[in-house]
Amino acid sequence: MSKPIKHRIYTMSFASVYPHYVAKAERKGRSKAEVDEIIRWLTGYDASALKAVLEAQNDFETFFDEAPAMNPARRQIKGVICGVRIEDIREPLMQEIRYLDKLIDELAKGKPMDRILQL
Repeated sequence: MSKPIKHRIYTMSFASVYPHYVAKAERKGRSKAEVDEIIRWLTGYDASALKAVLEAQNDFETFFDEAPAMNPARRQIKGVICGVRIEDIREPLMQEIRYLDKLIDELAKGKPMDRILQL
């Protein structure tokens, strides 16, 4: 029996996508520091651990598997990303990735940080 094929994003380096998150935020007048705050809120990585993960070129699967403390409030994140309702995503890793995508989208739309992280 063959192993199921992993979605391509799971094996992509988080560090290769991170600059796109930052660029998306910065195009809308937001900052890298705000992107980092969102990532830390979601995953529990502190600043030095996030830096180490980026330097290690960990893939998305490892990035989320090794996250120190996934925020339980992330389950309150609702909405549509890439045409799919986040709350309807059944693959746990894909749902975690889409939570992050949604938070970055909210930042880029100009939503205040306290509202983004309050949910």
